Amino acid sequence: MIDPRLLTLRVFARCGTVGATAELTGYSPSAVSAQLRELQRVLGMQLLAKDGRGVRLTATGRYLVAGSDTLIAEWERLRADAMQAGGQVQSHFGLGGFSTAAAQLLAPLAATLRSTRPQVEVQVLEANPARCFDLLVAERIDLAVIVAMQSDIHVEGDPRFEQTVLLDDPLDVIIPSDHPLASRETVTLEEMASDPWITDAAGSTYHSLFSAAFTTVGVTPRIAHEAVEWETQIAFVGAGMGVGLLPRLAPLHNAENVIRLRITGKGKPARRIVAAVRKGSIASPLIQESLGILQVNAKRILSTRLEDEL
Repeated sequence: MIDPRLLTLRVFARCGTVGATAELTGYSPSAVSAQLRELQRVLGMQLLAKDGRGVRLTATGRYLVAGSDTLIAEWERLRADAMQAGGQVQSHFGLGGFSTAAAQLLAPLAATLRSTRPQVEVQVLEANPARCFDLLVAERIDLAVIVAMQSDIHVEGDPRFEQTVLLDDPLDVIIPSDHPLASRETVTLEEMASDPWITDAAGSTYHSLFSAAFTTVGVTPRIAHEAVEWETQIAFVGAGMGVGLLPRLAPLHNAENVIRLRITGKGKPARRIVAAVRKGSIASPLIQESLGILQVNAKRILSTRLEDEL
């Protein structure tokens, strides 16, 4: 087993403060400090140095943390292979993901696992991508579902994580039911360029996706309103305030006066949704089973969403 004090040091290296480390690991701040001091004593190395009111990693500490990536990955691989060899699964399984994924993908996955793996305690945590990676490092969760473009971590190049593509989630146009194009099944972005648009604030991931889609077709949309949450945007569209883009994965929830249309032609925007795990753990039987369930559910949602909302 990996010394839990080393895991605490790795979490500290990621989040930078004793308080944040305590919150992620579930230890008290005093317990975190005690673990870090004890690890220094056992190893005979100075891993931390005073930094104002807090502490920071020394060069020795940073080197130890970076070098431990390979050790952690090998342990995860050994643990996954051992469980697979014995036909066993872990007793606790943590899942994390952004709001839409938690509701549409992780909740159904948890329900399935409760039926197929009643001996496993499944926990789902709703969290943004950055926190999902923090939770993976802290071993609070074992699998995270994120929007790839929302993460400031390049998973492919990070030795701590590996990812699997679950789906490319297309964005549809949502319009009021009395819109002139409401009788259509599909539209192009060029046809919608003169409409008042509702999108996220400039600088956000979705605003960038929105802008890139219109840049591709060579038109400039008129942004009339800003909304952060999908539910808010749906309400704005239902009130006749404009039109917007909505991921296929996000449901309309029987919203009044709102219709969803597929986008055709150039500039069809989509967001890539991936599952991230700790390096070496992807062969774990429970992770493999979960990835299969997630991919089947995602495919079903993409193929039936528009029909379900008629």
